Amino acid sequence: MSPRLQAPRGTFDVLGDDALARERVEATARQVLERAGYQRIETPTFEATDLFARGVGESTDVVQKEMYTIDAGDSESITLRPEGTAPVCRAYLEHGMHKLPQPVKLWYLSSFYRRERPQKGRFRQFWQVGAEAIGSDDPAVDAESILLLSEILEALGARDLRLRLSSLGTPRSRAAYRTELVAHLRAHDAELSQEVRDRIELNPLRAFDADHAGTRRVMETAPVLLDFLDDADYEHFEAVKVLLDGAGVVFEVDPTLVRGLDYYTRTVFEYTSDALGAQSGVGGGGRYDGLIEELGGAPTPGMGWAAGVERMLLASPPVPVAPPPLDLYVAYASDRQRADAFRLAADARRAGHAARLELGGRSLKGQLKQADRSGARYVAILGDDGTSLKDMETGEQKTVGPDTVMHHIRGTL
Repeated sequence: MSPRLQAPRGTFDVLGDDALARERVEATARQVLERAGYQRIETPTFEATDLFARGVGESTDVVQKEMYTIDAGDSESITLRPEGTAPVCRAYLEHGMHKLPQPVKLWYLSSFYRRERPQKGRFRQFWQVGAEAIGSDDPAVDAESILLLSEILEALGARDLRLRLSSLGTPRSRAAYRTELVAHLRAHDAELSQEVRDRIELNPLRAFDADHAGTRRVMETAPVLLDFLDDADYEHFEAVKVLLDGAGVVFEVDPTLVRGLDYYTRTVFEYTSDALGAQSGVGGGGRYDGLIEELGGAPTPGMGWAAGVERMLLASPPVPVAPPPLDLYVAYASDRQRADAFRLAADARRAGHAARLELGGRSLKGQLKQADRSGARYVAILGDDGTSLKDMETGEQKTVGPDTVMHHIRGTL
């Protein structure tokens, strides 16, 4: 016997009740986002590798360590998408969406891929809901974007949530801060982890995310970016906070908050849940006003976020999701009735009813048990002596004409 095959580590199958729970996440996201004018977009599973190198940033962990990249021949390199914002921005440019009324609001629910160590809430293949608003630098875009994720999490019943909020300023205002931060890190070089030391010049802000105890002690006294914002950045951030306050969104300003992708500017935020343990991030994002230009377009502001479907489900209490009701189960006594039974089930579905046909080769007694387990409201039983219809709620069973089954059940469903 050949060894039994299993799904690769870091991937999983979606079955039964889990599929219904994920459908609930999708339905909730669609309702909240489309109510606010967002339209669905889906981008390809793989993109040109250069899209992520240029868009996400070559210094990021995503590009350096986590991407699944394939040599496609003819000097073409493609990558399974590790995140959703850069592909959406590529689609915005490719399809001339700058000609549409701005901002263009788009949302997606897609699978993504990262080469990570699998653990609870972190997979190599994972699903995210994301939303992007491209074409406006109004602080209200930032606040609305954050509010929409808040509404989705609230609708799902996510527990123990915290919203952390900060601003990364613009590259211009960040330059002076970067000089101060690098000097601070160099002054404490011996206390830092090797990984942080190696990336001081490349990406010094990532030191705020380090788990290394010595690095964390050094970062407790590090300068913070909020103290280096210029007037325009400060006013933008204050406007976002005022709007969120007015909408009743509770947040805490965290000057140490950084995001793992290079394209972020100004507003950044993250929702965490204490119900998740170590992997507490549920979703987050921020403004990326330079990304479209980095990808070859004109300077175009943007704001967006992504939230992990698996993380949202882990942070939310399980909600029983009833399977779709079954209106009619078609049973038959012998092969002589198979064709008539097949036609009856097809006719019932064409008429808009949920109907199933016996397909398991069960005895008539077994078929009736299966109909009961399936939650069928009615069972049509085709036999040598005609057709009978059983009401599974009342137990009443009566003989009917074979072409009148729809007539008898139509008025009660």
